[in-house]
Amino acid sequence: MISLEDWALIRHLHHSEGLSQRAIARQLGIARDTVAAAVASDGPPKYERAAAPSAIDAVEPRIRALLSTYPQLPATVIAERVGWTGSISWFRERVRAIRPEYLPADPVDRLEHPPFPAPKIPVGFGQEAMLPVLVMVAAFSRFIAAVMLPSRQTMDLVAGMWQLLSQNFLAVPHELWWDNEAGIGRRGRLTDPVTALMGTLGSRLVQLKPYDPESKGMVERANRYLETSFLPGRSFTSPRDFNDQLGQWLPIANGRRVRILDGRPIDFLDADRAQMLTLPPVAPVTETVTSVRLGRDYYVRVAGNDYSVDPGAIGQLVEVSATLNHVTVSRAGRLLAGHDRCWAARQTLTDPSHVESAAALRRQFQTGPPPLGAAGDHLVRDLSDYDRAFGVDFTTGTATSDGEVA
Repeated sequence: MISLEDWALIRHLHHSEGLSQRAIARQLGIARDTVAAAVASDGPPKYERAAAPSAIDAVEPRIRALLSTYPQLPATVIAERVGWTGSISWFRERVRAIRPEYLPADPVDRLEHPPFPAPKIPVGFGQEAMLPVLVMVAAFSRFIAAVMLPSRQTMDLVAGMWQLLSQNFLAVPHELWWDNEAGIGRRGRLTDPVTALMGTLGSRLVQLKPYDPESKGMVERANRYLETSFLPGRSFTSPRDFNDQLGQWLPIANGRRVRILDGRPIDFLDADRAQMLTLPPVAPVTETVTSVRLGRDYYVRVAGNDYSVDPGAIGQLVEVSATLNHVTVSRAGRLLAGHDRCWAARQTLTDPSHVESAAALRRQFQTGPPPLGAAGDHLVRDLSDYDRAFGVDFTTGTATSDGEVA
């Protein structure tokens, strides 16, 4: 399997430079079939190992049957009951993964202690932050596109680039020039999400040297233009309000007359698009996806904030997806939580329905298991089995084991 960097380079040479697959294979010294597979693929290469049959699969139904009746049965006892003779540590790992599906949930709530005395309760979270604004400028037409982002982390920058390219430029440039941003790459090596984005787009990203703002003077002038013409005299109530006002102002900015063009950037944008690449048929991955095991407090942390999840999934692995505006939690395709992403810091966002579910599960857990049914519904050990095991005969008053009278 080729590396992520080679995959991105192959797609750049084919889509942007126009080289044939044979020429790329000869230049990079790799097989033509490898080049053809990289060109035809919609996403970056990923190693996927086919699931192999396991010896424990044969006894898993019996494990589940025991756990459904006795959820807290130790793994060693389960291994004895099902006749497992293999590795006990391997067996414990499988039981540990299955057990949360049968254990009763015991959720706990988080306590919040506001400062005392509290003279006022501010609207919202009462925080102010300096958030980054991603600015992109077309080199020929000087067309400006910009959007405010929640952070300078890699996936937020990737999502911001894709949003501006797909919604404002409607095309992909052959090269994207970036300054020495840590979320993009360091020491000549791009981060994996950025490399995957460039490979999907078929483009190339050039990261400039540190302390070299002159190399991207067009962007620096656009930043100064935003600071002197857009920001003065405005107030913003939220990041969404900022982006809304910015979206209304950018057509005015792109409609101004630029001296070096002797025209307006909006009038020259079509000429820029004619030389750009088309948008890929499959959108690149722009969301952060992580897998975590849900704790008893039924919250997951994303970018420093905590979001509540359906407590019915406590103890199980859940998939957390974060975009620029939303945070979702799911398991096996079932949605467990959906929140608007919070751009503040150190906040706890709670869905009232999750609190109600936690209270119901807590009452059920504290009540204990349901009462046992009739005696005939359960196995009862015959006491005579113990008499025979110890060699005791109470009917005759003799013992057959050591000759003593019982």
